[in-house]
Amino acid sequence: MPGPSRPLWQVAGKRDPEQEKEAQAWIEAVIGERFPPGVPYEYALRDGIILCKLMNRLCPGLISKINTSGGDYKMMDNLSQFQKACVKYGVPDVDLFQSTDLWDQKNIAAVTITIFAIGRTAYKHPEWRGPWLGPRPSEENKREFTQQQLRAGEAIIGLQAGTNKGATQAGQSFGASRKIILGK
Repeated sequence: MPGPSRPLWQVAGKRDPEQEKEAQAWIEAVIGERFPPGVPYEYALRDGIILCKLMNRLCPGLISKINTSGGDYKMMDNLSQFQKACVKYGVPDVDLFQSTDLWDQKNIAAVTITIFAIGRTAYKHPEWRGPWLGPRPSEENKREFTQQQLRAGEAIIGLQAGTNKGATQAGQSFGASRKIILGK
């Protein structure tokens, strides 16, 4: 709930502390480092260094240079490199957060969603041996039907929406009849 100090636009997504803890634990396990002690989740990720390390552990060499010092511009560049690396890795762009979501703390929930999307995408990379984040995405289950099977299916009337037997308007009378006056 936005309080008097935080306008509504700053509380874009509903944060889930449990998901954030799960995402943090996964990142720490993957990169082999702990988040800085006493630093909140969103501030530990803000400069993009941890996120870039994560992508380089999942796919070595994906990000050639991680900026560890410099001004805000260098840190924003880390976030941009991270997002490009996510796309190259196969994360759907609908799951990516905007740089301002993290940098300006506008939508931390979107950042967590992106981390979970990376975790799902890692299942599609056989070279990655874990640890894993989130459930394994379902695989395609393509089916092949013969022409005979397809024709047989056309003859069947689906009853998912019920039946129309006996559905007529005979005997229905709602309200007064409509008076049509001609010639006026």
